[in-house]
Amino acid sequence: MDIESRNPANGELLETFDTSSDEDVDGVVLRAHDAFGAWRRRSYADRAGALRAAAELLRRDALPFARTMALEMGKPLAEGKAEAEKCATTCDYYATNAERLLAPEVYETDAQKSYVRFDPLGVVFAVMPWNFPFWQVFRFAAPALMAGNGAVLKHAPNVTRCALHIEQVFRDAGLPSGLFGVVHGGAEVASRAIAHPSVVAVTLTGSERAGSSVAEQAGRALKKVVLELGGSDPFIVLADADLARAASTAAAARLLNSGQSCIAAKRFIVVEQVADRFIELFVAEVKRRKLGDPLDVDTQIGPQARLDLRDNLHRQVTESLARGAKVLCGAQLPAGKGAFYPPTVLEAEKGTPVFDEETFGPVAAVTRAKSEEDAIALANDTPYGLGASLWTADRARAERLAVQIEAGGVFVNGLVKSDPRIPFGGIKRSGYGRELSVYGLREFTNVKTVWLG
Repeated sequence: MDIESRNPANGELLETFDTSSDEDVDGVVLRAHDAFGAWRRRSYADRAGALRAAAELLRRDALPFARTMALEMGKPLAEGKAEAEKCATTCDYYATNAERLLAPEVYETDAQKSYVRFDPLGVVFAVMPWNFPFWQVFRFAAPALMAGNGAVLKHAPNVTRCALHIEQVFRDAGLPSGLFGVVHGGAEVASRAIAHPSVVAVTLTGSERAGSSVAEQAGRALKKVVLELGGSDPFIVLADADLARAASTAAAARLLNSGQSCIAAKRFIVVEQVADRFIELFVAEVKRRKLGDPLDVDTQIGPQARLDLRDNLHRQVTESLARGAKVLCGAQLPAGKGAFYPPTVLEAEKGTPVFDEETFGPVAAVTRAKSEEDAIALANDTPYGLGASLWTADRARAERLAVQIEAGGVFVNGLVKSDPRIPFGGIKRSGYGRELSVYGLREFTNVKTVWLG
């Protein structure tokens, strides 16, 4: 038993688990492959019935699942419950729409009839992170399973109990035995699964470093990969923005999941004319959020998922201060147990870690822009390209500037979020491929041409 699950609020050991052996990994993959053979032949209606049953279980047990998330990675209860319910909504979405979205498409050619089919590929191997321990899994699994594939999950070790809950949900929902399997461990377990001949594709949500490693291994094995990696999302505030609404949304966008989100707004780029007023409103909103025990129903910000993550976040803050950043609130390590970090706002420029790097925690960098053009240039001055939020009262201006922003999604007068109806993913070092919507549904299908002469 060499995997430890610890409560980040107090450091207490929750459970220990065994790392999967090579034989364990091979067995899980082969069972998923065997189950896939029959599952792919099941009707969409049959598959939809299983996903709807999973949705019912997720709603029924949303609070117990939220408690597990709170204990394993520190997510506040209300957010964990909402996460389980969002997974249920996504299961229902694909149960309702997959058959329509995967319907054959007819094309006019020199054949008597020609069309494109979307057939399942096989077993998809997923490497998933701890920050949204249910949502990240269902985001890939619901469409992959509805398309007729099998799935094997290697979750982050610190949320192993969440992984087992998810496996049980699919089992209780009536999926064929083994179709959705779970393996436990680190990079060695992932490498074993990626190399297995019965795994046909790989998806990873995680760090840039993990994504690079998995992509390299999958490339050697000639297997398709979808990567959703880090982000340093800009939150751009122009002079005509509704500042009160922008500031309130900015606090939510930075502090959701205790700041531990790839698509959290991280760099707040504000044109000079309204910067002072926005900063005043934003800092006040941030200070209103309650930091505390994630099992307390009043808590809005829990601990960071691990102490080492909290310590790296504080390093980014202290190095930024040494390079000229200014503290507007927070930035002090709290006394006592747990991996807590206070909501922090710094005024910072390019050349500081809080601007140049991804900050994975409740730390916001506010940067003044000389003009609209300067704001867009600063927003694009990052190796990442996941999401962006743009605030302006002028819809025509917003649509013109959205073209110039280098990101997988631009949300105007709203926070960046994922939704099963629209595609999700990034560009540059934020990864490639798409999840959700019709695009995510088709990622793990064989886009097959049929030509009839």
